[in-house]
Amino acid sequence: MSTRAGSVEAVDGPVVTVADAEGISMADLVEVGDDRLLGEVIRLEGNRATVQVYENTGGLQPGQLIHSIGGPLSAELGPGIIGNIFDGLQRPLEMIEAKSGAFISRGVAVASLDRKRKWLFRPSVRQGDQVHEGSVLGAVQESELIEQRLLVPARLNNVSSTGLAAQIATVAPGEHGVADAVAGLAVDRKETALLMMQRWPVRRPRPYRKPLLPDVPLITGQRVIDTFFPIAKGGTAAIPGGFGTGKTVTQHQLAKWSDADVVVYIGCGERGNEMTEVLVGFPKLVDPRSGKPLMERTVLIANTSNMPVAAREASIYTGVTLAEYYRDMGYDVALMADSTSRWAEALREIAGRLEELPAEEGFPAYLPSRLAEFYERAGRVVTLGGMNGSVTIVGAVSPPGGDFSEPVTQNTMRFVRCFWALDKALAAARHFPAINWIESYSEYLDYVEEWWSQNVAKDWRRLRDAAMSVLQQENRLQQIVKLVGPDALPDEQRHVLETARILREGFLQQNAMHPIDTYTTPQKQVAMLRVIIRFHERGKDIVARGAPVIRIRELPIIVLLMRMKTDVPNDQLAKIDEIGLALDRQMNELEREYI
Repeated sequence: MSTRAGSVEAVDGPVVTVADAEGISMADLVEVGDDRLLGEVIRLEGNRATVQVYENTGGLQPGQLIHSIGGPLSAELGPGIIGNIFDGLQRPLEMIEAKSGAFISRGVAVASLDRKRKWLFRPSVRQGDQVHEGSVLGAVQESELIEQRLLVPARLNNVSSTGLAAQIATVAPGEHGVADAVAGLAVDRKETALLMMQRWPVRRPRPYRKPLLPDVPLITGQRVIDTFFPIAKGGTAAIPGGFGTGKTVTQHQLAKWSDADVVVYIGCGERGNEMTEVLVGFPKLVDPRSGKPLMERTVLIANTSNMPVAAREASIYTGVTLAEYYRDMGYDVALMADSTSRWAEALREIAGRLEELPAEEGFPAYLPSRLAEFYERAGRVVTLGGMNGSVTIVGAVSPPGGDFSEPVTQNTMRFVRCFWALDKALAAARHFPAINWIESYSEYLDYVEEWWSQNVAKDWRRLRDAAMSVLQQENRLQQIVKLVGPDALPDEQRHVLETARILREGFLQQNAMHPIDTYTTPQKQVAMLRVIIRFHERGKDIVARGAPVIRIRELPIIVLLMRMKTDVPNDQLAKIDEIGLALDRQMNELEREYI
């Protein structure tokens, strides 16, 4: 229920000054003007307030009334999130279209979750059971792939956050709407109804019991990521790159193939045609693990570049709140934000209208702290209910001209532990993913090494480091090659260049459209890398015996090494073993000539 809280005094784009502000607090949600435009209080000075409006303020006039909704911008958390497409304020776009047509009308009011739909609630508690914050009350089959576990809300006024138990007074199995009570909680002889839906302020991180080490990798099936620059579940990564380098396609691959249970994709300020591809393409994608539509475990948040900048700024927080909600159920969630540069531009525009002191390139001085607030909500944790869950955040960055020295990229590097630098030269050469193996890095290598050793291969780290050494040597040699040409190098160094070529074209380069090459299991990645490193080590010994490198380059095995990424299916790794045997035979024959 809204109450009058002042009147419009001045309008500057999305920033509205409110006179005679009464009964409102910082960060409160308000309705502005005759069209009831949603906004958020971002400054209070005496009886004046400043509101950032999430919608177009065209036609708004001084004197129109402001109404306070009470409380901050909050997300509705309950069944109906999975498979939905929201705007930055968690308004479902399909419901908006049904109400206002293809173009979003100003002030359109729709509930985030469908109030008419009924969900079958299967309780897991009985009357008299003791529960805590985060305890599972029961389950709702939200989609064919995701079972939503309804939880005792955190930080209820009448449930102690210190962990003291409360008692279940009533349970209501059967079909209910999201606004219906599914259980009653007795605390101090008072009963509180627990609804199927709960609300949570989007700018406030959801609590958990304790953090866990990021020692379980998020397997993506992309060889350059999993093997060379892995990310852990609960980790953070940035994908910076200029226009056309493949940020969006890379995130699509991660969304489709990563072993996360739930995917939250935020299109934050991207061009309308790119978001159209996402909105049209995602519902058609098939989940490779289950054969079901990928949307059965995906949430999309669409906020295009022509939408109001204030809503763009809010979309990031809305998305991460939804991700934390599924984390609290014990799921591993992957959140893709495309792109945080557009989000930072929204901050810059609002800060400029507020006449705040600008920092580097006009961005507000609090840009680093806002980026930190976002990325620090990632993590692998023990939830309040005692389950293990994680939120992995992958943020795309769009530096102007591909300049990684600009403020958003530099500040993002301070808060992420995985950096996948996209290279325009690689993209122009049709090498995808265009992740530059010299500029990229991952700080999770030491954490995930034990997982790889126990679950895939004990020599994974040795093989990975050997391959990186070859690529780094090639990078240094290329500077000489540009001056004098490859023929001027000694055979030992020319062999390094040949191995690096096989690594680049036969391992790092990956075709997202190829039915076999689009995804590579960890076992196949190690098997491929092992035979390539064996080629390098055997060839190095033979060159040391006096064999010219041209003889090694003529070996038929090189063609097999280059093609095994597309010719060997993930479930037929014995074929890679056969390639290794063929390699040894050909190397042995060549070696005998120089004994």
